[in-house]
Amino acid sequence: MPFLTHVLIVTFALTAGVARAQVPPTAAEAARYSGLHAAAWTGDARTLAGARSGLEARDGYGCTPLHVAAFARQRDAIRALAKAGAQLGALENDRYDAVTIAAVADDEETLRVLLALGASAKLTTSRYDGTALIAAAHLGHDGVVRQLIAAGAPLDHVNNLHWTAVIEAIVMGDGGRRHQATPAALIAAGANLQLANRQGRTPLQLARERGFREMVRMLEEAAAK
Repeated sequence: MPFLTHVLIVTFALTAGVARAQVPPTAAEAARYSGLHAAAWTGDARTLAGARSGLEARDGYGCTPLHVAAFARQRDAIRALAKAGAQLGALENDRYDAVTIAAVADDEETLRVLLALGASAKLTTSRYDGTALIAAAHLGHDGVVRQLIAAGAPLDHVNNLHWTAVIEAIVMGDGGRRHQATPAALIAAGANLQLANRQGRTPLQLARERGFREMVRMLEEAAAK
């Protein structure tokens, strides 16, 4: 399969997958919530803090109250759920945890709260066997990327498409300021720049093919091959 065709097919699939993780419950779905899901959506921290059961109950998408609170950016609800004993690394049906939900949403403050509570930046998530870092790199969420790096996210994790976070930022990025800042942060953190995709192309080769001159410059300066 020609490289460009392969990239277009994978781009469509990945965009569809990440888009789902970015979509919070609709107003109609939220209106049907009851119990802890409703409390998480509205930010009723008092109810959540006193919960002794139902912390891992699932909605139709497999979301726990913690996932719902992350979607709703209800940070006090997240704190209350964590205090009550909710599993911070629970995965919903598309295998996203709360950290990845916040990362995909470019919600740096919610991510900061989750990480401070002990949520892990190291989990393998999504149908692509990726990480929150790879998802954030895909979207050019450079501030999120820096937070995840500081929290110990695996820099060189390879997903089932055989892409690292550096490759994801290049192949899926637009070459703009934030997508430039993303590999810059990964380079500074010591990411392996020689890991190639399934076709044997390195980040530097991919950046050259896409015409991303600034990325090419920074990769060359980092001695990428």
